[in-house]
Amino acid sequence: AGFVVIPGPATPGGIERLSEAYDDAVAAADPADVRVSSSTRVTDFVNRGSEFDLIYVFPPLLAACCLVICQPFKLSGTRARTLEPGAPVEGLHVDVKPMADGWPIVGFIVMVDAFDADNGATRFVPGSHLKLGDPREALSDPTSSHKDEVLACGPAGSIIVFNGSVWHSHTANRSQRRRRSLQGHFIPRCARASVDHAARLRSEVRGRIGNVAKYLLAVE
Repeated sequence: AGFVVIPGPATPGGIERLSEAYDDAVAAADPADVRVSSSTRVTDFVNRGSEFDLIYVFPPLLAACCLVICQPFKLSGTRARTLEPGAPVEGLHVDVKPMADGWPIVGFIVMVDAFDADNGATRFVPGSHLKLGDPREALSDPTSSHKDEVLACGPAGSIIVFNGSVWHSHTANRSQRRRRSLQGHFIPRCARASVDHAARLRSEVRGRIGNVAKYLLAVE
């Protein structure tokens, strides 16, 4: 299908603490790391707190990377994304075209809030990563509903793991609630990451993370 929704990694203090840490990190972020439109994005959650350390080393996520990328890989970047109330539907897209530079990639979305049909859950077109196409070129209106699309819904704490070439986008947030998530991508180790973790990694983070994390961040 190109994606799956599964229970996410255990985090210290549970989903309640993860929710609090998310809000604290977004509020304290350097403005240079923040981008605001219909959603609020904050980059680099490797450096935001220990509550996020277990996400990018989650074994099922790394297993998916082994299956999809099929070569040594690393973490490209992580970010918070808050879909604001009233945000319109996003056009179907791929995160990387098949055979393009940096392909293949594996993406993940941790649901800090539950994803449902009203608050902008991510939609996927199952099997579309096998079509070797870009929906922005194949569809006359990528924002329209696709006959095969399904919503990736789940309770807070769930994680979506997906092939970066599958057609997907968030839907409209018709609720009065923010819809918060933590997102990231893994890429072939030879490709260029979106975040230079070696340059940004704080000393206290380097001191607390393990060897697997350091390998994935390409800092050692």
